[in-house]
Amino acid sequence: MSNQLAVSPAKTLNDFMDKYKGQLSLALPKHISADRMIRLALTAFSQSSDLQKCDMHSIYASVVIAAQLGLEIGVGGQGYLVPYWKKTGYKAQFIPGWQGLVDLVSRAGRATVWTGAVYEGDKFDWALGDNPFVKHQPESDADHWKQITHVYAIGRVNGSQYPVIEVWSMNRVVRHLNKYNKVGPKHYAIKDDGSNMEMYARKVVLLQVLKYMPKSIEVMRAMDVANAVDSGKNFTFDGEVVVINDPEDDESANEQPQNIERTAQVAQPQSKTEKAAAEQQLQAAENTGGTTATASPKYESILGEADTTPLTTAEFEYLSAKMEAAALGSADVLKKFGIKLNEITRANFDAVIAWTKNPAV
Repeated sequence: MSNQLAVSPAKTLNDFMDKYKGQLSLALPKHISADRMIRLALTAFSQSSDLQKCDMHSIYASVVIAAQLGLEIGVGGQGYLVPYWKKTGYKAQFIPGWQGLVDLVSRAGRATVWTGAVYEGDKFDWALGDNPFVKHQPESDADHWKQITHVYAIGRVNGSQYPVIEVWSMNRVVRHLNKYNKVGPKHYAIKDDGSNMEMYARKVVLLQVLKYMPKSIEVMRAMDVANAVDSGKNFTFDGEVVVINDPEDDESANEQPQNIERTAQVAQPQSKTEKAAAEQQLQAAENTGGTTATASPKYESILGEADTTPLTTAEFEYLSAKMEAAALGSADVLKKFGIKLNEITRANFDAVIAWTKNPAV
């Protein structure tokens, strides 16, 4: 009879992570040590039986992603390790929390953002226009997501007179989830009886506000990662750019998203072309208050036949960073190309990027 003791899963992970601690240190900001990051990963690992079934390499990759974003796992809601089942077994994925996004914006020191959830019974009032505001007086101690009526996010650029405000009903949040969720019932917002829905809802509305805030590289990366994992897409880091991979190329593509309650059924386009056109039409309608926007004739004459495929979040944020670095704004785009910033598609993406490198031309 053997006297050898079985090695615990936590010990196995610790030994695995320890082998790569030097590489992990290179990815971490100065305020986080590799030892601390490994301890946080082990804590999350020990608390989840499904995480203990995950491939070790996927856990390490998730920890590296958290390190590159400068977010700690499980600390103050900055981010989470979440297990997903795939045909090849359990895989771990790092998911930034809304608190992590708020913290990254605060660190950059150029703006302030925050978000809240409104429950039934709360006093809540808000308005847009030339004097936007949000007034929220909580009067309920309800903590179940079904009792949330709205979520909101507010951002204020340093020195700005007015805030940027986004308010969504929970019905709109669920419609958004059903539209972009590519992994069906495995989505972290739906799992565990919907206990993560508030976190998801507050993050989704916060991401809308962050589009209009000045962004550091870390914030841009975190936004791309958040948008990718919220839709079930895969992603990798390529230098300073987050590369988003289409889940239709992954084994999860064959799984149909599962609508959850409080959701209206919407007919979905069948082809990629139809889907892209429908999504662009919907976005254009939202941006113009219901009127569908089209590319201007000037745009088509400069750049040829228009490809109406919308930009991905990664492409749009990359473009925004390039424009900010060149001190260019939406008015400059309109003057140069005869189109609005939200009309930029795949057809003119390369041309606009090239222009940001030499605006004088």
